[in-house]
Amino acid sequence: MSYLVLARKYRPRNFTEMVGQEHVVQALTNALVQQRLHHAYLFTGTRGVGKTTVSRILAKSLNCQGLDGQGGITAEPCGVCQACQDIDSGRFVDYTELDAASNRGVDEVQSLLEQAVYKPVQGRFKVFMIDEVHMLTNTAFNAMLKTLEEPPEYLKFVLATTDPQKVPVTVLSRCLQFNLRPMAPETVFEHLTKVLEQEKLSAEPMALKLLARAARGSMRDALSLADQAIAFGNGQLQEATVRLMLGSVDRSHVMGLIDALARGNGADVVSISETLRLNGLSAASALEDMSLVLQRMAVLQAVPQPASASTDADHQELLRLSEAMPADETQLLYSLCLHGRAELGLAPDEYAALTMVLLRLLAFKPKSSSAQLNSVLAQKKTLTPTQTSLPAEKVAAPAPVIVSAPAPIQVKNLPVREASEPSSRIAPRALVVTEEGDFWTHTVRALISADAISALVRELALQSQLIARDTDQWQLRIESESLNQGASRERLQSALHDAGHAVKLVVEIGKVSDSPAQRNAAVLAEKQKAAEVLIHSDPLVQAMVQDFGAKIVPGTLKLIS
Repeated sequence: MSYLVLARKYRPRNFTEMVGQEHVVQALTNALVQQRLHHAYLFTGTRGVGKTTVSRILAKSLNCQGLDGQGGITAEPCGVCQACQDIDSGRFVDYTELDAASNRGVDEVQSLLEQAVYKPVQGRFKVFMIDEVHMLTNTAFNAMLKTLEEPPEYLKFVLATTDPQKVPVTVLSRCLQFNLRPMAPETVFEHLTKVLEQEKLSAEPMALKLLARAARGSMRDALSLADQAIAFGNGQLQEATVRLMLGSVDRSHVMGLIDALARGNGADVVSISETLRLNGLSAASALEDMSLVLQRMAVLQAVPQPASASTDADHQELLRLSEAMPADETQLLYSLCLHGRAELGLAPDEYAALTMVLLRLLAFKPKSSSAQLNSVLAQKKTLTPTQTSLPAEKVAAPAPVIVSAPAPIQVKNLPVREASEPSSRIAPRALVVTEEGDFWTHTVRALISADAISALVRELALQSQLIARDTDQWQLRIESESLNQGASRERLQSALHDAGHAVKLVVEIGKVSDSPAQRNAAVLAEKQKAAEVLIHSDPLVQAMVQDFGAKIVPGTLKLIS
């Protein structure tokens, strides 16, 4: 007897056997039970999710004769009557399947529609199933519109497509549309387990998980891959053989890469990448598997779980890696892996591209300047005079140094300066501290703290200077004409009214010398100067300058709040 592939052998014969499409099954079941039947159905979804299968089950439900030959429309076709058996075997006269991918012209469609005038020969309904309907020509679509809208009462249309965007809206509007979703890897894994149990074949769970992921949401692809794995493994589905068949990267390599990146060890990254090359493993698969691991790490970082919270063998290692790699680096590496897959095809060597994608994290990986200096000083004891030039060169490299800001400085303590007085200590522009400026800065900060203003309204408030105020009118000055918009003025005036200042705002264009934004810049300038003094007076920095001739490149000290 010839072998029947798993995808055909385990094709669902009724709605209860359908997997992963409960929303479609429920809707069709209710419609059949209540006898509320539409004349045209459109099933959409990627390959192998059950579009043709649902069509055949629906045809059986409409034409099932029951065990005694007296049955009617049902949501549970018997599967043993002549109509059910003929539909399953493709011999039912009143069920016609048209493949629009190869029969896309108007002649083929007209030939099909000519059969619509004849009543069913064997069944209760004629069912026309057009697969890949989006492949039909515009003329073919136009030819079927009238019949599709008002078919005879004994005729049902079932359309299926993987690309509903290409189906004309005139057709979509005449159909009841159902979207069959790609199946989750967990759903595919459970179904594969049941199928192999019925086949009395042994399989390692991890091997089935690899097949479920490789299927990309398609149950038919999963069963076809399982057939291939059975042949490849001589009846045994083991993780190692399935990985070899799929070209998947061993999980230990993935964990090793992430661990090396967490430690900032570029040598290990290059070494593992070279191992992948020598073993002929897929670079794209490596990035994909890393993305899956990093996603789980990000979840653990956001929602910590104890080691006993999961039975997954990798859970303990995931916990360790999630603690070793900061959350921001996890997110960055995840993004690099996702976008890096698109770069593999652009490079002349995909393994070189893989190495570059991974090393990119090390290029952007923030490093503590103190840790670097301590490391260099620790090496000093073992360095010979001729070797001291190397660490000196490293220290002199213009890597940004991040320092903590000193305590906030009160704005009111700033010295009063005339507009013409140079002031390199506080801001690139002169600041004239005024009493009205004190009041306006306090008011604006209160509005921002209360989230009363945002976006352009906030910028208008920050960039403006309060020139004069009385009981019912405040006069502001702004330099940027683009901020002087009527809607922004009204919203700022409304926010002030809600804060207890029932005044009208008058805005003029002119030079500004005391705005909240200028005061903020002045405070930041003072903090920057204090931070620079702190770094230059640090004993460790001074020791590096004296012993190795190191220097801090101007402009590389960055202030953090």
